Amino acid sequence: MYDLLIKYFNRYTSRPLNGDEIDLIKSSFTPKKFRKKQYFLQEGELCKYAAFVIKGAMRRYRVDDKGEEHIVDLFLENWWANDRESVITKTPTAYFIDAWEDTEALVGKADFTILVQQVPVLNDWVVRLGERHDIAMRKRLNAAIDMSAEQRYTELEKMYPEFLQRFPQHIIASYLGINKVTLSRIRGQASKK
Repeated sequence: MYDLLIKYFNRYTSRPLNGDEIDLIKSSFTPKKFRKKQYFLQEGELCKYAAFVIKGAMRRYRVDDKGEEHIVDLFLENWWANDRESVITKTPTAYFIDAWEDTEALVGKADFTILVQQVPVLNDWVVRLGERHDIAMRKRLNAAIDMSAEQRYTELEKMYPEFLQRFPQHIIASYLGINKVTLSRIRGQASKK
C-alpha cells in the first residue's frame, strides 16, 4: 500500500526518496478503508486530513438548498482527496467528500508543512501539486465559460476516460454542469458517430 504512495512521490521529486525519508512518510499516513457512501469529510467540518486513494473512487460535492448535489471533484487511484481551501484558510468546508466505491486510502494530515519540513525534497511535489491543481481549476472554469456541453463531455472523455467507466451518468452530468437528459443525448449522438 505504501509502495504506491512512495512511487507517486518519487515521480514528483528531484531525486528518489531515501530510506529515512520513506520511513518518515510511512509514519505520517495511516491506512483506512471507506465503504461506499461513507463520508471522509462533511460540510461544516474543518478539513484536517488528506486521503491518498490507493484503490477505489471518491467524490467532492456541495448540496444546494433544494438538496441537489453538485459534483466539484472526482478522485481515483493516485489522487488526493481533501478540501485545500478549508486546510489553507482553516475555515469549515462547504463540501462533502465521500467514497463512491469501496475505497482504500492512506490518510495523513492535510497540512503538509510538517511533512515537508521533515522531508524537504517533498517541496518539489508540493510546488508541482499546486501548479497542477491551478491549471486543472483554470481549465474547468474556462470549459464552463467557453465550451458547449458536448465539448465539455468530449474533453472529459479525452482527459479522464476512466471517469466515464467508474461513475454513473448522474455524477458525470453534475460534474460537467449539465442535466442527465442532456448527457444522455450527448452520449447517444457520440455513439452514432
